[in-house]
Amino acid sequence: LRKDNFGLLPFANEGHTYTTLQFGLVDSSPYPEFGYKAKHFNYLEVNDVNYYSVATPLTEMYFKTVMQQGQSSDVFITLNTSERFNFSLSYKGLRSLGKYINQLSSNGNFTFTTSYNTKNKRYFLNLHFTGQDSENGENGGITTTTDFESKNPDYKERQRLEVYLTDAKTFMKGKRVFVDHNFRINSKEGSNNLTLKHQFNYEYKFFEYNQSTVASTIGNKSINRFGDSFVTKGINDQVRYNRMYNKVGLEYENTLLGKFQFFVDDFRYNYYYNSVFVLSDKVVPSSLNDEINSFGGQYEYHRKKWSGKFLYSNSITNQSLTAIEANLNYKINDKNEVVFQYQNNNKLPNHIYNLHQSSYTNYNWYNDFKNEKNNSITVDAKTQWINATLQVSTLKDFLYFQNTSSNDTIQLIIPKQYDKTINYLSLKVNKEFKFWKLGLDNTLLFQKADQDNLVLNVPELVTRNTFYFTDYFFKKALYLQTGITFNYFTKYYANDYNPVVSEFFVQNKKQIGDFANCDFFINARIRQTRIFIKAEHFNSAFSATNTFYSAPNYPYRDFMIRFGLVWNFFQ
Repeated sequence: LRKDNFGLLPFANEGHTYTTLQFGLVDSSPYPEFGYKAKHFNYLEVNDVNYYSVATPLTEMYFKTVMQQGQSSDVFITLNTSERFNFSLSYKGLRSLGKYINQLSSNGNFTFTTSYNTKNKRYFLNLHFTGQDSENGENGGITTTTDFESKNPDYKERQRLEVYLTDAKTFMKGKRVFVDHNFRINSKEGSNNLTLKHQFNYEYKFFEYNQSTVASTIGNKSINRFGDSFVTKGINDQVRYNRMYNKVGLEYENTLLGKFQFFVDDFRYNYYYNSVFVLSDKVVPSSLNDEINSFGGQYEYHRKKWSGKFLYSNSITNQSLTAIEANLNYKINDKNEVVFQYQNNNKLPNHIYNLHQSSYTNYNWYNDFKNEKNNSITVDAKTQWINATLQVSTLKDFLYFQNTSSNDTIQLIIPKQYDKTINYLSLKVNKEFKFWKLGLDNTLLFQKADQDNLVLNVPELVTRNTFYFTDYFFKKALYLQTGITFNYFTKYYANDYNPVVSEFFVQNKKQIGDFANCDFFINARIRQTRIFIKAEHFNSAFSATNTFYSAPNYPYRDFMIRFGLVWNFFQ
């Protein structure tokens, strides 16, 4: 991901999915989304795309080794043809075979951006295009966890471990065109300004689950991992989705009072399969489509030590969709500030909850779920002594997936809506201690979910502690940093993963966690080049048993040494 992944637990192979340990990382948008969330960790959303302005062309090249047979790379270049026009190109590619059977990852993310403004600065434009795809071999996890946990040398070669699926795979691709531009109506910028704004977003997504052989051979038994199917071989479930979003707003800016914006937007989507499914007990339609129109207002204020942003929007059409967001920042001085955030979302369900078609009999449904309601208050304090974030959330009509099978070897997943209230609390603190050339960076997360049933499952404690040494060598030509990172989270009933819908589902049969994950690292910088070496999970090499999992039946990564580099250079 090339960003801090605290609160995320990766699967064994690079480029697959993540188990979410910190619920506060889950974004909440009032608009309905595609679903298949397990495939979106590596997917670049609108807010993940940056725009640039550089005096000289800048190029960055990134490379990192993977588990087996492949590499992770990212190439980026940006330049300004003039002071007012910039463009950038980037491509992030990954391929990794993995250590287990049928675990190949192959991802690609292409991004093009451009920025422009007129000489008198009345008109500004940001535009980007993304083309992304990801393919994953889906083995369904290992069948016999005792073989993995026993430390039997026969299974040190992980491809000897039996898995549920040997030829299943998922594929998702998406394309997006995004335009954000504005025009100042008054010819010269003054203490009072009136600006016309427009935002356009068109996106297309495609998801496919492919499984050539339906029956799995486990030991001397034959099972259907996902229940009965309409076909005996060649499962190929496909779904498509497109959406178009337009937002037009008028903003009034006063240098003393702040910015006032009023807007209307239009959101249209089409989520569709190839045909209607007529079953014995129900009819599953081929598509969901709708048009949602909303109006709203936004206010921004910046004055001395205070800054804030307040947003309200509500649907004009017959959908019940509202969003209230407030962000208030008080900067005491350069080292201390406090941020208060409030969010109230009345969110339409993601499409996968309401409609799904599959060659598997039990994976066909058509629902009309209520909106999810989310109230959240966050206080974020960044001080010279400690950084702390407190979040309190109330969730109503929470949507989730559940396995209805009583057989541990079979997954029959259905969407469900929790009709009771869930209260969630989290406290995250960070403190770094420095002495001489040594440092100790600590991040600790405590979280608790108050609920009548185990629906929102999170570990109560997640911690990361890094002890490191830094110094300059060779007349300060080399900057070196080396140390050990300790990761840990308490045992809990982690959500399991289902590849047919590429979603995590609630389970209460197996707990994971309570294992130490220690990484040794060396980071070095020579001029514009950064080189890093990492011994991941090195303590697993001498542990008595293997009890480390990313999800039930999905082992976490073994000890391995990886290296890479980041090279920045100017032209």
